[in-house]
Amino acid sequence: MKEVIVIGGGISGLHCAIKLAEAGVRVKLIAPHPSERAQSVMAAGGINAVLSKHDEGDSVECHIEDTLKGGSYLAGKETVTGLCRNAEEILRYLEKIGTVFTVDHEGAIAKRAFGGQSFKRTCFCGASTGKQIVSALVMEARRFEVLGRIERELWTYFHSALIRDGKCYGALVYNEKLDKIKAVYADALVMATGGQNSLFGKTTGSTQCDGYAAGQLFMQGVQLKNLEFIQYHPTTLETCQKRMLISEAVRGEGGRLFYTEHGKRIYFMEEKYGPKGNLMTRDVVSREIDKANRTGREVFLDITFIGEKEIGRRIPEVRDLCQKYRGIDISKEPIPVAPSVHFFMGGLAVHPNHETNIDNLFAVGECASIYHGANRLGGNSLLAAMYSGMVAANEIIARDFETEKVDFSAEEAKENTRLRKMKETKSQFPVMYIRDMLSDVMRQNLGIVRDEQAMKQGLADLDYYLSICDRLSFDSSVSMYINYSLKAILTLGKATILGALHRTESRGAHFRSDYPDMDEAFAYATIIAYDNGQFHISMDKEHVYEN
Repeated sequence: MKEVIVIGGGISGLHCAIKLAEAGVRVKLIAPHPSERAQSVMAAGGINAVLSKHDEGDSVECHIEDTLKGGSYLAGKETVTGLCRNAEEILRYLEKIGTVFTVDHEGAIAKRAFGGQSFKRTCFCGASTGKQIVSALVMEARRFEVLGRIERELWTYFHSALIRDGKCYGALVYNEKLDKIKAVYADALVMATGGQNSLFGKTTGSTQCDGYAAGQLFMQGVQLKNLEFIQYHPTTLETCQKRMLISEAVRGEGGRLFYTEHGKRIYFMEEKYGPKGNLMTRDVVSREIDKANRTGREVFLDITFIGEKEIGRRIPEVRDLCQKYRGIDISKEPIPVAPSVHFFMGGLAVHPNHETNIDNLFAVGECASIYHGANRLGGNSLLAAMYSGMVAANEIIARDFETEKVDFSAEEAKENTRLRKMKETKSQFPVMYIRDMLSDVMRQNLGIVRDEQAMKQGLADLDYYLSICDRLSFDSSVSMYINYSLKAILTLGKATILGALHRTESRGAHFRSDYPDMDEAFAYATIIAYDNGQFHISMDKEHVYEN
């Protein structure tokens, strides 16, 4: 019987594990926390699909074109075609396993408008679509846990992949309760670890998604792709803990962005882009809000005009969020909003079957860079999470794996010794101090608008932190995982800035004030490889237009 390790318990990891288990594959699902705490539950707005009953003029081909156009044609057409053509089947599957979608007056799945889309095709469960999908997938996964096909191991963190001669044999994982690293062997390893939120500190996402896995795998020879494309969600609300996402659903329901000037409201997006200005793609809206903020104007999002009853019916979660965290009654007053880091189009470079450049090592969900090009459309992330998990599972099911066994016990012992010695190190700065400094560097030097001077300063800062990170003191106030993950996260931060420096143009979510125009010489994916401390960058057409 085939054995597969899935790292991560969010939507992409769950769906991959379920599909494997359905085919009789034995799956070990490893995650630091229960799936109910995965970032996937925070996805609010909806999931895109052109259903059999759709708006006049809409089509799957239109969804494909909107996705390619929104990503500045940097995503592969064949992979995007597969994503969009499977959307309705995925939605019907979700319905079948218990996802409760909002319906219209005729009982059909309701759809709302999202930015960058020509028609309403975002299906939703109020404003808690991700939570509903996770709940349904968890119940389905538990069926296979009872059958012994899925074994869930919690409070366990990814440490590194077991790689030899370009092939993956499993993973080293760190068990928090045992305070020990162990080797887990499998025919295939699937990474479903999300984006790189901790690079930027306070974002809309979960700090569980810190980028460590991508950074560690990068240092082990896995190629990274398009790291410079970082999506800032245009509408977030400042709180003490984090930036709270104000779902695009608010604008999809008619919400209007404005600032005041001489006592008068200026609906700046509508003035510049017309009636659909509030639903431009996220990169465009974020830059316009950032421009207003730089001139001292505070931007607000108004939805008061649809009334208290409709707000309670259409976007109750947004209403509750604003009331709970800021005491704002959105039926009576507008919401103060600003952009914040929200999604990473870049990540592990994968082939159309979701395998990396290392044999038997796969990546799915946000940690895999494949479908979104230079900018993701709202509603496509949940679709890509579901679809990518299915694609990777299908590839693994169809493949005949070699039965050779490789012993990594020496590596296991070496890493356990390293962790013990780590607790004995002394230095001036604790690990969390450098983690905080890293997020400051990334926010200040790789924001919505970038330039060479700022990014080079950020690069110099990261080079300094990398030069001292092996001599930092053990920080007993945080977990061992936080301590051992620092170098890989710093390395990922450096790779991200190098990718942004290399792309001397503006495209999608990557905007450079010193190179404000799009340049067709850069109509390719940015591929970054690591070899013994050296970073190698190339522009690779093969990762854009797949054969």
